Amino acid sequence: MNKIYNPDKKDWSALLKRSTTTFDAIEGIVSEVFNEISTKGDSAVAYYTRKFDGIELESTLVSSLEFEEAENLVTEELKKAIQQAKKNIEAFHKAQITEKVKVETMPGVTCWQEKRPIEKVGLYIPGGTAPLFSTILMLAIPAKIAGCNEVVLCSPPDKQGKLNPAVLYTARQCGVENFFKVGGIQAIAAMTFGTKSIPQVYKIFGPGNQYVTVAKQWATRYGIAIDMPAGPSELLVVADDSANAAFVASDLLSQAEHGIDSQVILVSISKALILKVEEEILNQIVNLPRKEIAQKAMANSKLIYVEDDKTALELINEYAPEHYIVCVENEDFYIHNTINAGSVFIGNYTPESAGDYASGTNHTLPTNGYAKQYSGVNLDSFLKSMTFQKITSEGIKNLGNTIELMAEAEGLQAHKNAVTLRLASLKK
Repeated sequence: MNKIYNPDKKDWSALLKRSTTTFDAIEGIVSEVFNEISTKGDSAVAYYTRKFDGIELESTLVSSLEFEEAENLVTEELKKAIQQAKKNIEAFHKAQITEKVKVETMPGVTCWQEKRPIEKVGLYIPGGTAPLFSTILMLAIPAKIAGCNEVVLCSPPDKQGKLNPAVLYTARQCGVENFFKVGGIQAIAAMTFGTKSIPQVYKIFGPGNQYVTVAKQWATRYGIAIDMPAGPSELLVVADDSANAAFVASDLLSQAEHGIDSQVILVSISKALILKVEEEILNQIVNLPRKEIAQKAMANSKLIYVEDDKTALELINEYAPEHYIVCVENEDFYIHNTINAGSVFIGNYTPESAGDYASGTNHTLPTNGYAKQYSGVNLDSFLKSMTFQKITSEGIKNLGNTIELMAEAEGLQAHKNAVTLRLASLKK
């Protein structure tokens, strides 16, 4: 971990640089897979599953028997934990339901907005080094609350062609039936075009490695929406002497163990705290099963000392962290003045892992500085806003001349005529 004191503002860009990946070679592979699956469908999906994952499957669709077997393999303790997390996530996302907005903008002219679900959504759940069954909760629950008619889930199986039992149990608890054992680029391409087995969707959600990230971006070329551009996981902690150094270190390590390209940052106005946290990191990391991953991630991370809260806040807003922990005495200053962050965790007893699993907020968040312009996944991510209007005869009389004048000024005579004819009919 790199310890940096008093960084000059002009050096912030280099200091806060994320890890980068060259996508040129990846785009070539993604393009090939998309082209093949668009024309050959399931046979191409099977071919790339053999090529990339070394797996031969009779069927990609998860069977009822597989769901039942998985349920018997998940411990009662874990089932209760998943149910508690599900309850909290449902409560928070149901609270995001909004009523339609209706306004009479002038006598006889009524406008309103209503939300409609995206009919078909695709959820991607990574396999990789950790079975992220928690992400199923984060995506399937709001999709169901929103009322999406068709929810398609794809996740890569292991070398034996099986999925983690907790992944299957969670999917079933969330009411997901269209679950396919397909991963990587081929999964995203299959949901983009649709195959005989795997339905086409209108919007794709979920994290993934660099191949999945590029594949999702490639899908947008074919009219498919995605939740957001995604990259390696990241966490920024701002802390002072009121923070527990052991807690801070544990939070930094919790994100570092995600992957070697994860980035964690500590910003503090206390040099003493920075030194304590650094010591705690060294003590805690040796006992982690994913120690090697965390150690490599730490090489891409920073401990930053600044002289005052104002400077710290400017740096935080410039970085725009995915996850952001505020553990300072003057927490209100940071909470009210932070404008760029994915999800915020406040105080000594609010670990970032609470949001990852069970507090109720969503953990699918913008990375790589995209928190400056993107929200994390929420109920509205699965909805579209539609506007409506109704104009009475009184309304067209009140508004008609305004429309005529504006249309004529833009040189659009047919637009004007559409109003003029109506006004003339009312004079008869």
